[in-house]
Amino acid sequence: MATATPDRQERLEELYRSLPAEERRRVALEATPELRLKLARIEREMAMDRSPGALAAVLTEGREKQAPHLDMIDSAFRRIAAGERLQVMLTCPPRHGKSQRASRWGPLWYLRRHPEHRVMIACYGADLADDHGRWVRDQLKEYSPTLGVKLHPASHAANRFDLEQRRGSSVRGGMVTAGVGGALNGKGFNLGIIDDPFKGHDDAASPAQRDRIWEWYRSVFFTRRAPGASLILINTRWHEDDLSGRLLQHEPHRWLQIDLPALADSPHDPLHRDIGAPLWPEQYDAAELADIRESVGERVWYALYQQKPRPLEGGVWKWAWITSHRIAPKAWPGITPTRIVVAVDHAGGDSMRNDEVGLVCAARDAEGEMYLLDDRSRTMGADTWGTEVCTLAIERQADAIIVENNFGGDMARQIVTQAWKALAREGQTSGLLMPSIIEVNAKQGKRLRAEPIAQLYSRGMVHHVGEHTELEGQMVTWIPGMDSPDRMDAAVHALTELADPAQEGLGTQHYNDNRLRGRR
Repeated sequence: MATATPDRQERLEELYRSLPAEERRRVALEATPELRLKLARIEREMAMDRSPGALAAVLTEGREKQAPHLDMIDSAFRRIAAGERLQVMLTCPPRHGKSQRASRWGPLWYLRRHPEHRVMIACYGADLADDHGRWVRDQLKEYSPTLGVKLHPASHAANRFDLEQRRGSSVRGGMVTAGVGGALNGKGFNLGIIDDPFKGHDDAASPAQRDRIWEWYRSVFFTRRAPGASLILINTRWHEDDLSGRLLQHEPHRWLQIDLPALADSPHDPLHRDIGAPLWPEQYDAAELADIRESVGERVWYALYQQKPRPLEGGVWKWAWITSHRIAPKAWPGITPTRIVVAVDHAGGDSMRNDEVGLVCAARDAEGEMYLLDDRSRTMGADTWGTEVCTLAIERQADAIIVENNFGGDMARQIVTQAWKALAREGQTSGLLMPSIIEVNAKQGKRLRAEPIAQLYSRGMVHHVGEHTELEGQMVTWIPGMDSPDRMDAAVHALTELADPAQEGLGTQHYNDNRLRGRR
């Protein structure tokens, strides 16, 4: 490379970049000292091209921290820079590096890769947005030779700056920042980032403010997209009806969700963490997060740290009844259940529409203690929920499945029976007897059905195994007179069946097929 012509040197550099890492190391070991310096420069450029995190590591000489959840943010930026049109919804606890990565290093890295593109950043306040813009601008000033990107000398304000045009290009890239709700006339973007559209809980709790931000997003921000533009929304979930909540209600299929709670609370955790595992244990371990939770309280904890907003409790259940008697999933294997049931609160009639279906599994032990094991509720059609009910019953070896009989009850029995037979034909029932199907009549008033179960909670007789955020939120916010939510109804059905020790399926009849053998 030392004596090559410029064109040949460029071709040799491209060839070197295409080699596997091990082959590049071999070439460097055999190179002359002069060539080795050039190869080191190429390696540095390749590292900066790799991801926002890699760029940060190079420019800070390793001081910028990296973690698996930051890798996920980097991955989204890589896909966007590679040409994918994405709409990314990022939820993450405070002080876990999300804004530093997604609103600073990410845009800097993106502009290095696409200096002809424009980035727009909007925050709840113009000052905060300007801070992000100022940071990116300052890095471009300080590291311009290393980055290979220059600021335009006539346009370098913190809230709007341009880049110098590349040779042969007629397009000038850059960045603009603004406060959410502000005007963006004459401004457009290839990558648009909204970082916390609400200032805090009071802001998000205001219906008028939520409506104002929603209308600004639809009529101002979204309309400034260039063809093929991507969006990134960083939204602390202060309220169910915040910007993220409305977008997920109106167009969930358009958004790639990167939902990163401080403590893993789902078996479908994006990082495959065990339930209860911290997001960034090197910075905030379980003990530190427990201290934070105690200090900030449940509402703030669930909103800021778990990304599960919920309003204050209503009139039947109390948070303390649930949280004071919760047990960890790892404690469940040490409990011997006498009965296990699955309850389903399905959409009425024989509709095949995708509706919210309540699906809950609960158990009872010989001492009369009850355990809520699973909440698998979600939106699904009649062609899906029967299989989901039976699959959960198989996993938990349930002795009964509880369905309502006053809203398509006959159809519900048929759906469950057919699903079980289909799984049996596929060899997925593990040789288990089909659970008894228990039909319940839900015409009794919601309060009359719910209050006895709430009393069991108040006496500490019901234990949630792990956290079931959506279900618990429905319980503590439900007030008699409101429509009864599906998850809560399913839980009430299951626990009502288990509350009477004489009930062993089929109403007051006892099983005669030994399906409870081995359970005390």
